[in-house]
Amino acid sequence: MKLVSWNVNGLRAILGKGFLDYFREVDVDIFCIQEIKLQEGQVELELEGYEKYWSYAVKKGYSGTAVFTRIKPLSVKYGLGIEEHDQEGRVLTIEFDEYYLVNVYTPNSKTDLARLDYRMVWEDEFRKYLKQLDEVKPVILCGDLNVAHKEIDLKNPKTNRKSAGFTDEERAKMSELLGSGFIDTFRYLYPDKVDAYTWWSYFGKAREKNVGWRIDYFIVSEKLRDKIKDSQIHPHIMGSDHCPVMLEL
Repeated sequence: MKLVSWNVNGLRAILGKGFLDYFREVDVDIFCIQEIKLQEGQVELELEGYEKYWSYAVKKGYSGTAVFTRIKPLSVKYGLGIEEHDQEGRVLTIEFDEYYLVNVYTPNSKTDLARLDYRMVWEDEFRKYLKQLDEVKPVILCGDLNVAHKEIDLKNPKTNRKSAGFTDEERAKMSELLGSGFIDTFRYLYPDKVDAYTWWSYFGKAREKNVGWRIDYFIVSEKLRDKIKDSQIHPHIMGSDHCPVMLEL
């Protein structure tokens, strides 16, 4: 089974930048996207053979997630079931026979860390939610988690110690998640791989110079450890400030 996750930074914009070409080329069973930035009815997307599920933000042109799947789900859940956290379309949970798929767009702490306190609350609630699911059946988590976990996961760790996405607090929450029965599939397979990034700033030719961050993940329950076949980053795919990541189980 193959899955792709991609923060598209606006689905309507990326449709004019080769999104469908990549979608057809990778030919995966499940395709998850984040930051769709649209409301119901604002885009027509024909994806033959796929069922489509959308989680929209209340605020127009903001956030949001979607899942396109060839495999028919048993159930679909939108959000965490906590009103405070369910206004921005950030979590989409699809239940299948043998596992849960959770597609997430984690809140950004903002440049001035104005949202860091909220982010800490979110992290605890989200981890609790994942652990509850994991007690029922294994979980495949994917999406933009807005954190580079280790120094190897961004180009300039020293100068970003207090930057959103690399604060000690955010990194500690990621460690807590991974310590509670989950695996970062890319680092599981490639623990020492450097210069492997999934997001680049639009400034200073960052992508051209590969001055990036790895903040997009496929994370799976420990129970799926033996099923991890490959975890890839596709930096050659353009159209967003993020690139797609792929998991093969």
